[in-house]
Amino acid sequence: MKIVAVLGLAAALSLSSSARAAGRDVSCTLKFSSTQWSVLYEHAEGTGTVTCDNGKKMEVDISAKGVGLTAGKWRIDRATGKFTHVAKLRDVLGSYAALSANVGLVKSGTVQALTNGKVSLVLAGSGDGFDVGVTISQFKIERSAIDPST
Repeated sequence: MKIVAVLGLAAALSLSSSARAAGRDVSCTLKFSSTQWSVLYEHAEGTGTVTCDNGKKMEVDISAKGVGLTAGKWRIDRATGKFTHVAKLRDVLGSYAALSANVGLVKSGTVQALTNGKVSLVLAGSGDGFDVGVTISQFKIERSAIDPST
């Protein structure tokens, strides 16, 4: 009877640890560039690549649209993002809510924390242009039509 109990406990522990390993968060990063402009309405477009520590990679298109008291035109080059709470690569796709305050002249920079409810994303980047204002926006990540994995 003890052998059956020990084997049952070993099997349960084995299933539990493999379920935890399968459900572990994947570490994913975003590298992108974008151009943006705003006059009360903010608009941005760009492209990037999401790369995860499990070897998965995806080309993406990014866009942002927002409203607020804002004005400017700028370009962000070589920006990076770090995702949290990702179980699989496709979890990074979707719309993220953002609230941002910006002031920049000639050399602009940004750091933003975004969320889509489950997945969080922290962005950092710098570029050229000018911007001033406060916006509430939607940052969207979609699989690129040129992504070779489609």
